Amino acid sequence: MNPPVDPHIPVPLARLTACLRALPPSCGPVRLVAVDGHAGSGKTTFAARLSEELGGAPVVHLDDLASHESFFDWTGRLTEQVLTPLSQGRTARYAAYDWTRRSFPPDADVEVPPEPVVLIEGVGAGRRAVRPHLACVHWMDLRADEAWRRGRLRDGQELDGFWTTWTRAETEHFTEDASYSYANLVVRQGARGYEVRTGPVGCR
Repeated sequence: MNPPVDPHIPVPLARLTACLRALPPSCGPVRLVAVDGHAGSGKTTFAARLSEELGGAPVVHLDDLASHESFFDWTGRLTEQVLTPLSQGRTARYAAYDWTRRSFPPDADVEVPPEPVVLIEGVGAGRRAVRPHLACVHWMDLRADEAWRRGRLRDGQELDGFWTTWTRAETEHFTEDASYSYANLVVRQGARGYEVRTGPVGCR
């Protein structure tokens, strides 16, 4: 994998996705690619763009596996419902959490076929328990305070209480399990497109 390292040059996503396709499989036949970063840093948007460039690659949203009871206690569900089936070349299925109803509705199944590249995005996507299954970790390069400010503006005042609880939990999570230290690539959204540079552990 040989992406550009100049952080001031916008990277054509077609070039980045070509590099991702060339990685060795990491989870059975799948190249599992993480998009991690602080809440509000643009992970979902970037993952959607990558998915589009990859011809509709499946995206696992960790917000679907987390819950109000425990924001980061989703590794068991991820392993059982997503990682294990993909590692066996099978289609994964999981129930998406409903943040309004505060439950995992049985009729909210999401299917994730074992495509050559599968994206997993969300806070903690590059965490310790998931890293052995990952082909590449992207970190969205936006400071926590700025990312959280963006998230609060997006969600409105009615979710201020949620954000206060969330930011405390996120800070504790990254203090104990710093995904950034294991990022292969660092991504920032610039005025002319996404800027990508080599992360702390470099590229494979």
